[in-house]
Amino acid sequence: MISERSSSARASMASWWFPLMPRGRVATMRAIVYGFVFVDVLLTNPWVAGHAHLPGPLYEPLFIGRILPLPVPTLAVVRGVEIALLISAAVALTGRFVRVAGAAVFFLYLEWMVIAFSYGKVDHDRFAFLVALAVLPTVGAARWGDRTPDQAAGWAIRCIQVGVVATYFLAVFAKLRFGGIEWVNGATLMRAVIRRGTWLGEPLEDLPGLLVATQYWIMIFELASPLLFVPGRIGRLWWWIPVVFHIVTFSTIGIIFLPHLVCLLSFRQLERFDPRALLDRVRARARAPAPG
Repeated sequence: MISERSSSARASMASWWFPLMPRGRVATMRAIVYGFVFVDVLLTNPWVAGHAHLPGPLYEPLFIGRILPLPVPTLAVVRGVEIALLISAAVALTGRFVRVAGAAVFFLYLEWMVIAFSYGKVDHDRFAFLVALAVLPTVGAARWGDRTPDQAAGWAIRCIQVGVVATYFLAVFAKLRFGGIEWVNGATLMRAVIRRGTWLGEPLEDLPGLLVATQYWIMIFELASPLLFVPGRIGRLWWWIPVVFHIVTFSTIGIIFLPHLVCLLSFRQLERFDPRALLDRVRARARAPAPG
């Protein structure tokens, strides 16, 4: 009896970690993720490249930078990593050499993050994105709109989803570890509104009670983030909770977790998007004779 239960538990765990998902979802995620590398490096976070001009003694590498023989960021190192990263992402975007180019993107972007966050705070919105870069090359070739169910695709997508949920869930423990219970009861959001408040956020300075209640709501939302895994309507509806949360956060205090939001798309049925089929429909309508 115990053996049967153990086998059933292992089978359930395996089916959860290796679900059958369409390979087309991987193809779409690759396009979004590798395309976002250019946005991240060149548009939203160009300050990372500026670390090439900082004195070497200011470099205090993250843990991974201490256990691996990573070089101190110099002008040559930073520019070399940046150029190699963008070239690798461009190759991966073509859908060719996806394993080699994808692996190169992961390792180069990991080094890019070490360069970025070895001089101060570490942003937690890159965790799921790094997971995505690590697992997407494992699937191999994948085509737009391909509905073929595949366990390799399912495992890759599931890993990204776990990274998204872990970012929320573990953020609760980080808040309590570094901020204590005062993160919830104190003036956490009030300080954020005063420092970074937009024209939509400034009126919240007169509503301290609402801000404290919001802090409690954030904790509850993050602890309940595993509901994203619930199949059916509950999971689909819960997906909109973090979307609305990030929109409100950006509107009021100007903070947006773009890499994390990119990975949040892994919960959607991206395999439905097929630009080739869309282009074929547009061409068919253009060729159709005008009515009358």
